[in-house]
Amino acid sequence: MSVHISAKKGEIAKTVLMPGDPLRAKYIADNFLTDVTLVSQTRNIFYYTGKYKGKEITVGASGMGFPSIGIYSYELFTEYEVDTIIRIGTCGAYSTDLKLFDILNVEKAASESTYAKFAWGIEEDIISNQGTAFDKINETAKELGLDAKATNIHSSDIFYRKDPAVPEIAVRYNCPAVEMEAFALFANAQHLGKNAATILTVSDIIPTHEFISAGQREQALRTMMELSLETALKF
Repeated sequence: MSVHISAKKGEIAKTVLMPGDPLRAKYIADNFLTDVTLVSQTRNIFYYTGKYKGKEITVGASGMGFPSIGIYSYELFTEYEVDTIIRIGTCGAYSTDLKLFDILNVEKAASESTYAKFAWGIEEDIISNQGTAFDKINETAKELGLDAKATNIHSSDIFYRKDPAVPEIAVRYNCPAVEMEAFALFANAQHLGKNAATILTVSDIIPTHEFISAGQREQALRTMMELSLETALKF
């Protein structure tokens, strides 16, 4: 048991899939895992451990933003000895070069955030995925016939902002889309020597105001979920 996760030692698998939304974690557990146990529901952040094709996997939510995923991923890595976390989430595209439903495998996350600096003394404003998970996602995507685009991403502290222009850091590091968690996850994993990756589905095209409807979202995200689950089998 940690400060924010009530699971007992041994109830969390070595590989964790981490959507932002607790109900999305429940969806994965209900639809893809067998022999499922709800191992933590502190603060209504659900963690489920079960089996996918015989492999023990935990699915649990990160919440939104760097502070939230920073807490949960750190406690998973340190208190539960998790080896690999794969974040699975959505993102908004800055560019019409990306399309709705595109799947991104995040190579590096760039951010203006001070999270990495003040947590771990990491001065860089762009941090790579950590360990072998990124390569395993690419390998699995090819096996499944999926186009998982390897790309940099802008990880932002800010959802609403006054200036509608693409932030300078996203331009500098060629980040075609934005989300709010990968930078902190990668920073924690870099500091602790763990595996960390992020798979994203494009849910919004910011310049054109296109977005995935509620009815389309479930099927769109299933593809990403299946990719992450099949990748987890390789650990």
